Parts: sequence; structure tokens; C-alpha cells
Amino acid sequence: MANVTLAEYIRRRRMTKAAFDLQNSADKVVDIALRYGYDSPTAFNRAFQSVHGVTPSASRQEGTRLKAYHPISFKITIRGEVEMNYQIETKEAFRIVGVKLECPWTPEKQEGFTEVPKFWAKHGQAGTIPEICKLMNQEPMGVLGVSVGDWQTTGSFDYYIAVSSFEPVPEGMAAYDVPACTWAIFECKGAMPAAIQSMQQRIMTEWLPNSGYQYADAPDIEQYIDGDQSSDDYICYIWVPVQKTVNTVRWLNMSDIKEQTLRCRAYNL
Repeated sequence: MANVTLAEYIRRRRMTKAAFDLQNSADKVVDIALRYGYDSPTAFNRAFQSVHGVTPSASRQEGTRLKAYHPISFKITIRGEVEMNYQIETKEAFRIVGVKLECPWTPEKQEGFTEVPKFWAKHGQAGTIPEICKLMNQEPMGVLGVSVGDWQTTGSFDYYIAVSSFEPVPEGMAAYDVPACTWAIFECKGAMPAAIQSMQQRIMTEWLPNSGYQYADAPDIEQYIDGDQSSDDYICYIWVPVQKTVNTVRWLNMSDIKEQTLRCRAYNL
């Protein structure tokens, strides 16, 4: 949940508290090293520099930049109180034709939430979308927003504004073959793009972890039908590629867990 290993969390907390002690006491470096579990001053020095980028002695100088990692805390968040309408369907492969955006994506910036709406606005103003709609000639009907690629591996993904079509690809456009897959198809109601972004987050945090399904190797699809997308009553659909979760047995070394827990308590982490 915290996206950090237990060992790394302990190291960061030790070095945070060690930095406080170095700045607020006259204790020897070797004594502080022992206090936080380092028998060797060399090992303590190496661990301290890996977190703060300076030596323990240098951290005592006024104006030295240090890092602080605070204790992990948890809070209860109420979820699941709003219904989610969905259905599971298996679809054959189909081809899409439209315009493509090569979009960077990092967990910190989440560029897709800003770049994709700009991409829609650009082609809406340019009159491209009606031209794309003329190519529509097979299921699924409607204008499709299709996200292709594993951004976690590559740091980017391709996003298409397209329709399902077997027509030739016009100049300036691109085609993509959506593979056959099983999809969880969710109804999304509300004004765009806020409603669809909110629903996508709910699918990932509420539905998927409890569904018995996991992500499959296929694109994410948004299906837009006719209507006023600025209306609170507008309805569109989100297609999430899924496959049944494979249950595996994971053996835990309980002695290691007990040891790490005792260390956390001992160092008041």
C-alpha cells in the first residue's frame, strides 16, 4: 500500500531520527550509530548518505539540506456506497480507425488526465471527429477513446480517438487492431471528462481488487454515444480488459516478519 519495502521504510525512519539527534544533541556519531542498530560507523555513514546525500558529521552544519520520512499512518475511507453498473462480455477482435496521440505517463504527473482532454478539444475544434464518424461501419458503435500500451513499463501510451471500421485509413489517421478479449463494461454517468476520470479511479480502487478479475493484456476503451457531454445525465461506457484471477499460495516467513516488527517497536518507528 505504501509502495516501499518494510526494510527500506525502517532504514528511512532510522536515518530520519538519526538526523534529528545529530542536529539536536552533542552525542558522538558512533553513539548515534549504535542507537539505531549500526555496529559499524562505516555502515551507518553509508546508510545515512544514501538517504540524505551528506555525511552524518556534515548534517550538523547549519543550512544543510536533509530529508525526513515520517511514520506511515492509515485512515479509514468510506468507499463502495455508490453503485457501479457493469457487465462482463467477451468480444471478438475488431479494427479501429482514427487519430492517435503519443502520450507520456508518470505516476507523479499523470499526464494523461490533462493531455487526453486537450487532444479531444483540439480535434473537436478542428472538426476531425465528424470526419472520423463517417468511417464507422461495425460494432461497437459510437466514438471510442482507446488507450494502448503498458505505461508502467514504457512510461507512455498511445491514445486513439477512433471508430470501429474496416474502411481504408485516411491520410493523417491511423488504424489499430483491438484483440479479442473479455471486458468488464461499466456505465458512466455525468459530465465529461470529470465523470469518466472519477469512474476509472473507482474501477481501479474499488471494483478490480474485489472482483476476482485482474487486468488482461488489451487496451482500455471509452465508448461515447450521442448526447450532451457537459450534462450531468450524459452516459458513456468504460471497457476494462479482464481475466480471471489466478489463485496462488504465498508462503510467508513468519520469523522474518516477527523480527522486523520487533525492530520497528525497538526503534519507535
